[in-house]
Amino acid sequence: MSDGIRAFVFDAYGTLLDVNAAVKRNAVSVGEKADAFAAMWRSRQLEYCWTRTLMNRYEDFWTVTEEALDYTLRTFKLDHDKNLKARLLSAYFVLDAHPDAREALTRLKDSRVKISVLSNGTNPMIRAALEAGGLLEFMDAALSVDDLKVYKPDPRVYQYACDTLDVKPEEVVFVSSNTWDLAGASSFGFKAARINRMQAPPEYEFATLYSEHRSLIELARLVG
Repeated sequence: MSDGIRAFVFDAYGTLLDVNAAVKRNAVSVGEKADAFAAMWRSRQLEYCWTRTLMNRYEDFWTVTEEALDYTLRTFKLDHDKNLKARLLSAYFVLDAHPDAREALTRLKDSRVKISVLSNGTNPMIRAALEAGGLLEFMDAALSVDDLKVYKPDPRVYQYACDTLDVKPEEVVFVSSNTWDLAGASSFGFKAARINRMQAPPEYEFATLYSEHRSLIELARLVG
């Protein structure tokens, strides 16, 4: 393997799994502002993770996801619809995989590198979503921050992946579409690979990227 790469560690939400799929499936109920609704739910979800980490008041990702959804439903005046809330939450267990995910993971698996997910999601959430998307079979490990009770980008989370996979940081390509996650991974010592499907501008420029790709298929070409 070039550059001494022994493992590819993937973020799940937004990278392998379409984090907006839950809202897309309920777009009729959410209404014409479904895109804005999805964006707010996601931004609050992440904000609450980071805030809880800084305050030393950890709650698991399922709890945080519900807290963020409650706020979003109130903001969009949809909090009266309890059935909608239940449908949105349950959809997190069956999020759609991005169309390029399975082919890319197949190519990587054939190259005999280790493959893992490292996610803020709880163990049941992440395993169910990966299985629903047909991706769990490719994983040597599906790792949740809930095992540590602290969220990314805390360095302990990235060390957990190294310890589990028995690799050094410099032997890992960490793959994410979330730039804050890439910044944390790069700072830790991983080779940070950005999946930039929307050709967004550079962010966190103090953090070095190993590579940047329009798709997961393009990423898989790193292994030949």
